[in-house]
Amino acid sequence: MSIDQATVARIATLARIRLTDAQREATTAELSRILEWVAQLDEVDTGDIEPMRSVMPITPTLRDDVVTDGARPEDVLRNAPQRSGDYFVVPKVVE
Repeated sequence: MSIDQATVARIATLARIRLTDAQREATTAELSRILEWVAQLDEVDTGDIEPMRSVMPITPTLRDDVVTDGARPEDVLRNAPQRSGDYFVVPKVVE
């Protein structure tokens, strides 16, 4: 499959890329080569291959989704600009 210069000009317009005539010719040739390579990939029979999410058989480690306060309020509040007890003090935003 090849691509023509009008298509490249349209793509450049949509991508907001300004191309000179020489750049448009070079881009046309390059995109045509890319499409030929993709067409070669289309010839490969992948019917017997199962989809995979990783090339290595990795079993994900799962943990319980438990909400906690971190059990370290002093460490969490150490960098707070202002605090009141175990809480952050923030400016009032709603009247």
